[in-house]
Amino acid sequence: MYSTPFTNFKHADAKVLLSYIGDLQAYFDKREPDLLAYVPENRRFERLRREARSLLALYPDPVRRPPLFGVPVGVKDVFHIDGFVTRAGSEVPAALLQGTEAESVRRLKAAGALIMGKTVTTEFAYFAPGPTRNPHNPAHTPGGSSSGSAAAVGAGLCPLALGTQTVGSITRPAAFSGAVGYKPTYDRISRAGVIPLSPSVDHIGVFGRDVNVVESAAAVLVEAWDSAAAVRQPECARLGIPTGDYLQSAAVAGRAHFRATCDQLEKAGFEIKSVASMPDFDAICTRHNLLVAAEAARVHAQWFAQHGNCYQAKTVELIELGQTISHVDLVAALDGRGQLRTALTALMEAHHIDVWISPSARGAAPEGLDSTGDPVMNLPWTHSGLPTVGLPSGKAAGGLPFGLQLAARFGADETLLAWAAQIEEVL
Repeated sequence: MYSTPFTNFKHADAKVLLSYIGDLQAYFDKREPDLLAYVPENRRFERLRREARSLLALYPDPVRRPPLFGVPVGVKDVFHIDGFVTRAGSEVPAALLQGTEAESVRRLKAAGALIMGKTVTTEFAYFAPGPTRNPHNPAHTPGGSSSGSAAAVGAGLCPLALGTQTVGSITRPAAFSGAVGYKPTYDRISRAGVIPLSPSVDHIGVFGRDVNVVESAAAVLVEAWDSAAAVRQPECARLGIPTGDYLQSAAVAGRAHFRATCDQLEKAGFEIKSVASMPDFDAICTRHNLLVAAEAARVHAQWFAQHGNCYQAKTVELIELGQTISHVDLVAALDGRGQLRTALTALMEAHHIDVWISPSARGAAPEGLDSTGDPVMNLPWTHSGLPTVGLPSGKAAGGLPFGLQLAARFGADETLLAWAAQIEEVL
């Protein structure tokens, strides 16, 4: 795996940065043809060198360089980027899908990041997969819908990438691909300039090769980021395991690895409590899936009416289901978000828990590329809008990664990432 610490670039001269891009190109040419993490682009590295030179000319003094100076970033192909065509993994005419550059992309550019390119997404960030392979075993899925972003970071093709999550599209592929995945508190990263799936539960998030990279990006992307809280070293987090039907949704191997991870954390000094939670877990899942279908049908109403034959079968099924859902049922599903958030927060208060911990996915990445895996382990945290961080936590016997999912109180992203850094050191 090709790797250079991104923090070096802020003080790098032109020779160092351009040499890095050259080495990255050689590694990309070797790895990408089998990985297929990126949307194809002609003369990608000519563009990157040109943009790197412009960046160096704009910031000749290293002291004045912005925090992500020279960092190559992959961007999921539902984000609009000036100079790039947005296709969203779909055959719907591209001319209909274009829009103003995403606020998140604009912020990354202003912070000095270089856009490595568009990464592959499932169709409209739902379940119909693209061509991307798992970087640890090409016969297995990388997860989705942010397939390309997760695989690119997991393979070392970029240290940082943007993704979205509406059910489990950051945390699950991060786990499958061996990356860190950060889903913020709902709406703390702007959704402007991103093709929506279900606006009431869509989250913009980040993949990184470690928590440090993710936190550096969060400081740029997250609205009202509190740097003081982020750098303040918290006490050892008190961890809670949400037991019941939710935890039982993990596969046997996934639960066994999770228990071993919990034992590892306890030996390192973390206090862990098991807390019965989400007794209505099946209803939560039903409510969330109803919400996604209903809003997706509304988002795609005009495009689908005109170009329904261009959509893949899984997306068609979602939209047609959403067309049958009444406004009354949608409102009830929307109300459930706050109810779940309140219930989970109340349990945290009652049991003195700082962070919920759970498996990032049911298990390791399943074999085959026709499915991106089951997002059930991520669903309640997305529905409630609580911030999450997924950390690599070890590997299955065949070498595929497992992940540990952390969830904190609404709005507590800064301290969650600080705690994630503590736990990352143990894992």
